[in-house]
Amino acid sequence: MRQFLVIIETGEQNLSAYSPDLPGCVATGATYDEVLKNMYEAIQMHLEAMVEEGETIPETFSLATHIAVPEPPVMARHRVSV
Repeated sequence: MRQFLVIIETGEQNLSAYSPDLPGCVATGATYDEVLKNMYEAIQMHLEAMVEEGETIPETFSLATHIAVPEPPVMARHRVSV
């Protein structure tokens, strides 16, 4: 079993997903659960096509994490008199 990083982004009307380890493998969905389901199926089809074409399935190389940083302080706006 292999694991692939999946990035999910929000769009104006849906969610989209892609895997940096599998260029060209993308999916969309109206909900988080739907985009995950669709991406799972897209990865399966993508890997099957790679095998059929004699390509090597790539090793996963992508990692992701969140880094917490404080929000910048709100700067007071200064009016300049002319």
